[in-house]
Amino acid sequence: MVRLYTEQLQVGYGERTIVKDLSIEIPDKKITIIIGPNGCGKSTLLKAMSRIISHQSGSIILDGVSITREDTKSLAQKLAILPQTPESAAGLTVGELVSYGRFPYQSGFGRLTKKDIEVINWAMEVTGTAAYKYDQVDSLSGGQRQRVWIALALAQKTEMIFLDEPTTYLDMAHQLEVLELLQKLNKEQGRTIVMVLHDLNQAARFADYLVALKAGKIVKTGTGREVMNREVLREVFQIDAEIGKDPRTNKPICITYNLIKGEEKDEEIMDAMPAYTGTYS
Repeated sequence: MVRLYTEQLQVGYGERTIVKDLSIEIPDKKITIIIGPNGCGKSTLLKAMSRIISHQSGSIILDGVSITREDTKSLAQKLAILPQTPESAAGLTVGELVSYGRFPYQSGFGRLTKKDIEVINWAMEVTGTAAYKYDQVDSLSGGQRQRVWIALALAQKTEMIFLDEPTTYLDMAHQLEVLELLQKLNKEQGRTIVMVLHDLNQAARFADYLVALKAGKIVKTGTGREVMNREVLREVFQIDAEIGKDPRTNKPICITYNLIKGEEKDEEIMDAMPAYTGTYS
């Protein structure tokens, strides 16, 4: 089943086009992860699909209706987005920040109802942030803050959650903590998760559906095994990668890679020097 899709989508800033004639279907109740080099349009696509920015042409359809026709509050009841750099929560407690997720359901003076309070408490419980309810958001660690922002998104009670690089600035343990939380929300509650990730191995591990972008266009979509291969990574990232199988998850993993672009620029110099290799983590 597909509730959200784009047709010939074109998005840009001013005269510069970033996303070009892009048509994509987002699988319902699955984890979709968008990968690609810097500046390829990953974040722009995410923002356009969640109507943070307008698109130039084409269409974005949610539940059979163009998102441009949706009332703002109605759209906010269907999808939530966690941007790459959330706005400052200076001076707010965890409970206060998470309560903002109930805004799409409020009217009049905007007072929280009994149901609102129940949803807020539920969102903090699910994300493991209830113990911080009265703590200042700024006093928390990076991983804790990220879980609070996810709790805010959950408090919107949407079936779709968009996240732009949710693991940025987090250490390895906190990255895994956040991704496992999102996977749990998907498996146990059927939430449709759409996110942008830079780490290829994490993307292959957690995605049901991978989308590889380059220069605003789709290069390949499919499962981790279909997308995470030498040919696709060569075209998208200009790297010559060695792909293996993760012994714990049986998912594809990038073991090591060489830069192709540098080799093609000056073959004589590169022949005289040891090739650059590095482990992707």
